Amino acid sequence: MSKLTELDAWLASRLPALLAEHRVPGASVAVYAGGEVVDRAAGVLNKGTGVDADVNSLFQIGSITKVWTTTLAMQLVDEGVLHLDDPVRKHLPEFKLADEDAAARITVRQLMCHTSGFEGDIFTDTGRGDDCVEKLVATLGDVPQLFAPGEMFSYNNAAFCVLGRVIEVLRGKSFGDCLNDHLFTPLGLTHAAASPYEAIRFRAAIGHLSPKPDADPEPAGIWALTPSNAPAGSMLAMRPRDLVAFAAMHLKDGEGPDGTRVLSAESARAMRERVVELPDLGLMGDAWGLGWSLFDWPGGAVVGHDGGTIGQSAFLRVAPEHDVAVALLTNGGNPIPLYTEVVGHLLEELAGIELAQPPVPDPAPPRIDASRYVGDYASSVADIKVSQDADGRIWVERVPKGIFAELSGPEKTELVALNGDTLILAEPMQGMYLPHAFVGDDGTGRALYLHTGRADRRVSA
Repeated sequence: MSKLTELDAWLASRLPALLAEHRVPGASVAVYAGGEVVDRAAGVLNKGTGVDADVNSLFQIGSITKVWTTTLAMQLVDEGVLHLDDPVRKHLPEFKLADEDAAARITVRQLMCHTSGFEGDIFTDTGRGDDCVEKLVATLGDVPQLFAPGEMFSYNNAAFCVLGRVIEVLRGKSFGDCLNDHLFTPLGLTHAAASPYEAIRFRAAIGHLSPKPDADPEPAGIWALTPSNAPAGSMLAMRPRDLVAFAAMHLKDGEGPDGTRVLSAESARAMRERVVELPDLGLMGDAWGLGWSLFDWPGGAVVGHDGGTIGQSAFLRVAPEHDVAVALLTNGGNPIPLYTEVVGHLLEELAGIELAQPPVPDPAPPRIDASRYVGDYASSVADIKVSQDADGRIWVERVPKGIFAELSGPEKTELVALNGDTLILAEPMQGMYLPHAFVGDDGTGRALYLHTGRADRRVSA
């Protein structure tokens, strides 16, 4: 029995029980190793209908789309019509932000690796037409700059919408058509959809949300985020087998399944090179390349990306040195421990790579002076207050704004010391203890940013 056949049997045996344990309604997994693929699915696509998940079911991949968007842009680099250090305005003269100097200096490379520095969570609904991305980019004129371009990392959805618009302009077609013509077709993908209107042709999963923290997940009221954010990850859906086919192309340094050159070897390798280091942020990785998140794990280097939409979570991990890729797509519940057990087991068995252990709080954390951290921080997504009470306990209160206010209410949780200027949740949220890194200096010794992947800027002492 081959190792891959053995792991296929393990998935068939373990996956249903793991879904039940973690209250995940449905999930699908695909494993690529050395040119072979196995896939398994379990659970249901929609608890409201009871339709079973199978290996041909489509799940949303969320922000894993960013790697696809970067790949589309790198194809243009290969063709010589786009350069990584081009200012965005070379291709989008109309590109505006609140900070005129920053808007003039931001480069294509900075869009790809989340270092452009402007506020990144802009989910304005600009309709369902082929011009929705163009219309979104036109609304960014009042978006504030958090830091100078290139200064640091802050996860930025809107930057990938701008990158998607650059691709549209240079190709002369919509982002969805770019996906279909330049990736789906040359990769021979049969179960990939650039929008929910295409996904309806297949068995498609709906996301599930829990009305209360300990309640069972229920079908979400809407299927997808706004079409204007398609290049960042609001629309794309596929089966895991097609996702690992995309990963296999990257493992082959840009060569498609039939030998077609989808991406140059130089560009495929460049996407995996370190560009910017990250604070200790748990699942987000140790560094970022062009599109890819980079993980320094025991046993070897891994690249990947995660995705989250309304009640759906997706995970892709690729081990270039071992010719291995694993995709796990889910539609609700508590996906983090499911990811840890499933993806962790598969990578260890196939590549000898262990998932880095996520940070956890000390059971008896020391009390610290939090004066450097206390104060108010804000973004377009939430207002955040960090405080320290008379007993020395540190609290973070998050009040969602915009579309996120419709999905969840205010939350107040305790932070405890972890390492240096990084604190961590005392209790897990969605299966993980989220680190909170306090970085920078506002000129008085207080942290300028609260960093949880996004750098939320201090707005008051």
